[in-house]
Amino acid sequence: MKKKILYISGSLGLGHVTRDLAIAKELRTLRPEGEIVWLAAHPANLLLKEAGEVLLPGSYAWADETVVAEEASDGYRLNLLKYAFRIKKVWAKHLQTFRRLVQEEQFDVVIGDETYEIAIALTEKSLKIEPPFVMIYDFIGTEAMTFSPLERLGVYLNNRQWTRSHRDNPYPIDLVLFVGELDDVPDRRFGFLLPNRREWAQKICRFVGYILRFEPEDLADTMGIRRKLGYGGSPLIVCSIGGTSIGKAMLELCGKAFPILRKTLPDLRMMLVSGPRLSPESVTAPAGVEIRGYVPDLIEHFAASDLAIVQAGGTTTLELTALRKPFLYFPIEGQFGQQLYVSGRLARHRAGVKMQYSRTTPESLAEMVLANIGKEVNYAAIPTDGARKAAELISGLLG
Repeated sequence: MKKKILYISGSLGLGHVTRDLAIAKELRTLRPEGEIVWLAAHPANLLLKEAGEVLLPGSYAWADETVVAEEASDGYRLNLLKYAFRIKKVWAKHLQTFRRLVQEEQFDVVIGDETYEIAIALTEKSLKIEPPFVMIYDFIGTEAMTFSPLERLGVYLNNRQWTRSHRDNPYPIDLVLFVGELDDVPDRRFGFLLPNRREWAQKICRFVGYILRFEPEDLADTMGIRRKLGYGGSPLIVCSIGGTSIGKAMLELCGKAFPILRKTLPDLRMMLVSGPRLSPESVTAPAGVEIRGYVPDLIEHFAASDLAIVQAGGTTTLELTALRKPFLYFPIEGQFGQQLYVSGRLARHRAGVKMQYSRTTPESLAEMVLANIGKEVNYAAIPTDGARKAAELISGLLG
């Protein structure tokens, strides 16, 4: 009997849809009778179309959270308050679309990757749906990144909302998956008189480990991949900002370091990847630096590189950790997820070198590149079978 699954890839950029595709692949292996249809905004829908996935028609359009984040940023800094105020309107549109969709279509299970608007509505009991609902997190609770009283109040109220249904039995969400390990959740309270985050997560979440869309051993032959991509034997640095336009300044900083690096590494190659949201023509870089837009097989270029310079995206940094590649990472300033949670996880795994954009000059960046390019790493082993574990848990809801 055919099972219909609605999968909503609801977060920013490209990292989340990458892991969603990995879960979907495993879910099809376990439940070949499952039919998966998708809701996602740009740029996630770009990957879904490339993968041959079925997107719901435009009448169920999912508003673009990535645009909100880009509009709330200034250079390499995200204004958390501005983002929080603007995202509420987007979430309201999402809920309208979702309510209409589940009334008009029949689903056997609904999966939401960081679809906070749906999770909040379910826990507040302002939304009721028939099919089981799966929520996917990779962090628990929010953090204030400035001393602004308004930001700190907003973060406290948001964290209180996270725990509002803490004592409900049963919990109003059928399955909560956490992509990561227990140690990725801070062992402290959500806030004054609020529960401990780690204890809350242990009660509410199922921990699946990390999710990759590739097998690291398939990309272990660096020279073979170099030949395939036409790189040859020159030292190679790949710089990428992921699936938003935030990060143009980081790419241009890398470009400014290139002539300095060429003095020591005269045959160095550097590729700047601006991604699907930033035009390569808008990025200023010196002669000799290659600038590309969206690169579908970017993971192969990372595997071919001697060093990567990236933002602190949770998926990209995990991929580089699994590939055991040296990398420098620049958390977006003001973005608590990258500055605190991703950075903390990488520190636990001894992976990557954390950088701060506002304190980095072309000269200091070049110095860090020379200290790390081609360096043998000593990262901790990480569990990468999360897609299979997540699919097994979701499969249990299909009967």
